[in-house]
Amino acid sequence: MKKVITIKILLVLAVSVTMVGCKRSSSSNSSRATGWDINSRDGGFQYNTSFKGQEAAPGLVMVEGGTFTMGKVQDDVMHDWNNTPNQQHVQSFYMDETEVTNLMYLEYLDWIKRVYPPTEDNFRKIYNGALPDTLVWRNRLGYNEVMTENYLRHPGYQDYPVVGVSWIQAVEFANWRSDRVNEMYLEDAGYIVRDAKLNSVSSDATFSTDTYINAPTKVYGGNDSITNPDNTRRRVQTTASGDTINVYASRETGIISPKYRLPTEAEWEYAALGLTSIRNYNIYRGRKKYPWDGQYTRSGKRKVRGDQLANFKQGKGDYGGIAGWSDDGADITNAVKSYEPNDYGLYDMAGNVAEWVADVYRPIVDDEFNDFNYYRGNVYSKNELNEDGTVKVVMPGEIVFDTLPNGKVVARDLPGEIAQVPVDEDETYLRTNFDRSDNRNFRDGDQSSSRYYRESFGDDEEAVDGERNSVTRKMYNSPKHSVETDSSGQLIREYDKSDKRTSLINDEVRVYKGGSWKDREYWLDPAQRRYFPQDMATDYIGFRCAMSRVGSKSETKNKTKN
Repeated sequence: MKKVITIKILLVLAVSVTMVGCKRSSSSNSSRATGWDINSRDGGFQYNTSFKGQEAAPGLVMVEGGTFTMGKVQDDVMHDWNNTPNQQHVQSFYMDETEVTNLMYLEYLDWIKRVYPPTEDNFRKIYNGALPDTLVWRNRLGYNEVMTENYLRHPGYQDYPVVGVSWIQAVEFANWRSDRVNEMYLEDAGYIVRDAKLNSVSSDATFSTDTYINAPTKVYGGNDSITNPDNTRRRVQTTASGDTINVYASRETGIISPKYRLPTEAEWEYAALGLTSIRNYNIYRGRKKYPWDGQYTRSGKRKVRGDQLANFKQGKGDYGGIAGWSDDGADITNAVKSYEPNDYGLYDMAGNVAEWVADVYRPIVDDEFNDFNYYRGNVYSKNELNEDGTVKVVMPGEIVFDTLPNGKVVARDLPGEIAQVPVDEDETYLRTNFDRSDNRNFRDGDQSSSRYYRESFGDDEEAVDGERNSVTRKMYNSPKHSVETDSSGQLIREYDKSDKRTSLINDEVRVYKGGSWKDREYWLDPAQRRYFPQDMATDYIGFRCAMSRVGSKSETKNKTKN
């Protein structure tokens, strides 16, 4: 009898311990810091503890980061000495599968035209500032009017890479794309009324990712009916005290995606190589000279043997080949995905069009100071605040337009966005990693980089330019053209006619990478680097977007190897 009682007692204890253990294990959202519940229905700290990892945003493929030798592997026939081999490491990131096409850019123009009608005087410059320069196709001794009139808009060219876009316009496209994608994500998650992006948007009611994060009640011009849970499909939790939580998405939810942007030069070169093995600059025979394997531009596969692997200019003038059998299938640009992708699944990383990258150009890459996520061009800013401490959202009547050196006019911030100002001493005081807002000139690379050009070379002409009090010290003696607007709105252009200029390099020239339909084979090497003014465009430079990866370096966990 005693044995039976003892067994029953032990059984009850075992069941009790099991229940307690189950209760503890089910509380997977308890804080390791405080023991408090996370995501409790009673309120408190809310966080997405079940986040499964970042997914590729529309148009992007993942490029797993790593260390590589950045720089060229063939002779420097131009004698630039601007891309000597150096070791760099890039974090994992996402990159557009193809170059941005005419169709993609036309969607951008259509949105601007609908939201900021160019028929209104206040918005005309917004639309005009986004238009590609179709006149880049013209040539003094050539007839290219068919491209001037049709290339951007005709359906026959819809899948061709957009050209005539300046670096500044490419950056604005990436910003617009970020907002539209996040607007879609929030709609899908039930934070925004369905189809608000089509039916509720106007010049004074737009969506901005930064505005939503910092002041969610001010998106769509303060029309909170679009984000009100009563009108969305999202169920909002109510605490025991009657307060609502999780009304708006935040970064902690994992729903809001990082921004689209231009890739850095290091990212672009790393992605273009499509590395399958370590690239060593002094042992490159048999390794990659192009985004594909091998040392030649023609395919060695039996099925397509002899076909060109990219769209480029062969020899002294062979843009396409003999009629009926084309060397590369194109004489100008070609539709994206016309050639095989590289090992990362990226198309046209050589040929078709060269591509803008984010970096400001300098003749060296300063790998001695930094070899991790290298990028030259950081200009740090912060949100402008109102007197009451809230962020300043730009209103339709507060648009500020900047006149570029080439006379083009662009909007500094669009309505609905948060106005930006340079970081100041509040952010830089006693910091060791940065001490000013504009870092484009940081460590230019020679003895003169730490002093003014005028003081180094005695150019008295520069004394009137105010460089002595400039935030960034200018090492390069480049031309300084002036463009001003008079009281009637007419542009006054003054060309710099000085015969003492020694360089075209300044803080407004950006790197572009890769060969184009107009370039010879030499420029197909991913290590090649050239520069062009950021406010100008050509018929051979396009772009593609990138996005940083957050979280794990790889999409799949590394398996244990024996």
